[in-house]
Amino acid sequence: MRALFLLLVAANLALAAWVSSFAPDTSTDPRPMRQQIEPQRLRIVEPGEPPPAASLPAPPAAACLEWGGFAVAEGPRAAEALAPLALGERLAQRRTEETASWWVYIPPQANRAAAQKKAAELKALGVDDYFVVQEEGPQRWALSLGVFRTEEAASARLEALRARGVRSALVGERQTQVQKVWFQVRGADPALLQRLRALASGMPGTELRECAPPS
Repeated sequence: MRALFLLLVAANLALAAWVSSFAPDTSTDPRPMRQQIEPQRLRIVEPGEPPPAASLPAPPAAACLEWGGFAVAEGPRAAEALAPLALGERLAQRRTEETASWWVYIPPQANRAAAQKKAAELKALGVDDYFVVQEEGPQRWALSLGVFRTEEAASARLEALRARGVRSALVGERQTQVQKVWFQVRGADPALLQRLRALASGMPGTELRECAPPS
């Protein structure tokens, strides 16, 4: 009987030694961690703590751009150029009173008849946006082809006119108050921005910029 008891004790000790030596230790097994997706992003949430919200990139804000500034007489031409974009309520128009420091002009003609003849030559070249200066002064019977805030914008207008065959136009300084028309486009995504840039480049002397803040 004693021999049977000792035999059972020896068997139990052998089983315990086998378990400690060969059985897998799940507390230190690296495989569960390797099987997880992005384990470095795991964090322990304390009881009562709300789960962290997923950080998603905020959508880009839709841009508001304005194109101008056009003389009042040039406004319909710009509106016609914008029509194929079908902007609907995203398109608005505003007018400003600006100080123009530069202008593109044809020097004063001898009299009204000479100025009208020069105007007819401009029309024949496809130039319609001009006016004849009629008030008394040194510039009477000159033909204005645009007034601008900067010399660069005036020079761009002059180059466009010369490309049409206008040879007698000049750029000069002229301090005067003029009304300008600006077209505002809201919700301008990158594709629309590209099309607006193409329109602006096709009308030298115009400017595409962010919408002016409300006054």
